[in-house]
Formats: sequence, structure tokens, C-alpha cells
Amino acid sequence: MDQARLPAPLTGIIPPLVTPLRGADELDVLGFDRLIEHVLEGGVHGLFLLGTTGEGPGLSQRLRAEVIDAACRRVAGRVPVLVGVTDPSFAETLRLARRATAAGAQAVVLAPPYYFPLDQPELKGYVERVAGAVALPVFLYHLPSFTKVPFEPETVARLLEIPNVVGLKDSGGDLGYLHAVSQLAASRPDFTVLVGPEEMLAEAIALGAHGGICGGANLAPRVFVDLYYAARSGDVARVRELHAKVLRIGATIYSLGSGSAGVIQGLKCALSLLGICDDFVAEPFCRLEGSKRDRVRAALDELDLLT
Repeated sequence: MDQARLPAPLTGIIPPLVTPLRGADELDVLGFDRLIEHVLEGGVHGLFLLGTTGEGPGLSQRLRAEVIDAACRRVAGRVPVLVGVTDPSFAETLRLARRATAAGAQAVVLAPPYYFPLDQPELKGYVERVAGAVALPVFLYHLPSFTKVPFEPETVARLLEIPNVVGLKDSGGDLGYLHAVSQLAASRPDFTVLVGPEEMLAEAIALGAHGGICGGANLAPRVFVDLYYAARSGDVARVRELHAKVLRIGATIYSLGSGSAGVIQGLKCALSLLGICDDFVAEPFCRLEGSKRDRVRAALDELDLLT
């Protein structure tokens, strides 16, 4: 693939990669390489670094830069790499974007800056300033449960006028919102709409989404890739079969951790049991141990994911 080119629109399954760690500020480099090869062998269509599942906001600036460099070096242009650059500091957001550009990434992903809430005109102005200051295309990241600030449809409509804003990841969990922004995006055939919650993937594609940024694709990439193609082709029986497996992953592996960190803890535990990477979790959370780890192992066996 041409390393300088981003498909427009970007379609398929783009895993939000977990960030394998060996300690509080130490990347599990070999595990990261194995994880990247694992998802690429599963047929994914891109990678998303330093999102929620990648614990981006919990990592130091130094470690985030290392993650960007290591991933782009390993991928070597085989699929597009999207990099989460959200930070409360505008300067640090631009610093991450420049690092992504220098490393060879294809796009950056921008959520509303957390801590100080913005109104919608302020949010529009913020995105305009970021998009005008970075060299890479920009994806919007709708994540109101974490940032407390949504990209309201009216704001998305205004931001569609910026050529460098090329897509939106919707992690709001509201199919009505997804339908609304998909209709707006129809005015720009190059604009990508991707869904975050994996249990919504099949319905989202039916409503016009181009694919999914699904955390479970770290663990079982082929399941999500096959579900994407089944949904696109209208294979209802196959969609039902694969959707049931996706729901089972969520009900077992994601259910053992600490609230919003449960997905990360469960995925890292499962990946460590598969021998892919370490399961250290960034502070303030901890890895799953004891009986919880045994339950993840049992779930992997039940799901036929142990090798």
C-alpha cells in the first residue's frame, strides 16, 4: 500500500490497539509486535493507536511517542495507521500529531479536549485550529461518556466543510445519532463514519457506517472482519452467528474488570493467556488475577479462541 495515501472513505475493521506494557512507563515492544502481526493476519483494514482501548490518556508523552514510532515501523505501510492525539493541552495535541506525521501514520483522531467543557461553537473553532495546524487528515472522535462534550450533528455538518476533516468515529452508543451523522456525511462521499461499540457493528453498517473500530478485534480479528463482510453482503444467518459470538465476548471477557476499564483489563488478560503480550494495565487500574484470570481462560476455551 502507498504509505502516503488514506482510502476515502476508509472501510472495514480498524482495531483500537491495546498498548502492551511491561510496567508503568515501559512498552512491551515484543508483545506489541506480536499483537500487530496477530491483527494483520486476521485481515483488519487499519489500526487505531492511543484511543480509549489503547489507554492513550493514561500514558506519558514519551511513551505515546514510542508507541507511534514502534507501530508505524512494524506496520510499514501495510494498512493505514490512525493515531489518537487528544490531550487537554493544545500544544501537546499538535506535538503528537507531528510525531504521527514524521513516523508515517495516515491520519490523526481528535476528541474534544477533556477537563474544561466546550460549547459547540468553541468545539468547532478548536477543530478548525487543529485541522489547520496538522499535516495529516483528521478524524473526529465522538465520545461523550468520557469527554462530556459531544460532536452534535449540527457541528458535524459545519465541520464537513473542512476538507482536512475526513471522518468520524462514533462511540456514543446511540443508533439515532449514528444515522443522523451518516446522512450528513452523504454530502461528502470521501467522508468516513466508523462505529465504536462492537455490539452495534452490524446495525451500524446497515445504517450507512463504513466499518468499525472494535476493541474485540485485538483478540479475535477474524470474527470482526467476517462480521463486517457478512453485514455488507446481507448474509443474515452469518451475521446472527458472528454477532452472537461478539456478544459472548463482551458478556464474559469484558465483564470481570473495573467499570469502564473492564474491556481493557479483559482484553489484556486474554491476550496474555494467548501468549501475545503482557497484561500490565496503566494506572490507576490493575491486571486481572486469580479467579478472574481463570474465568477469562475458561471464556477463551468456550469461544474456541485458545490456540
